[in-house]
Amino acid sequence: MDPFSGLALGVTFAAVGFYVMYLVVRAAVRDGIRDARDREPGDAGRS
Repeated sequence: MDPFSGLALGVTFAAVGFYVMYLVVRAAVRDGIRDARDREPGDAGRS
């Protein structure tokens, strides 16, 4: 494998890893916001 292919492969794997991490953080934030809304008192009528 030449140096350019190795660099391209490394950049591709890093990009995929960061995208997966983005999806995990996004889901965690979404679930956290949902949990916080469920715990608010007096908001039973809000959808």
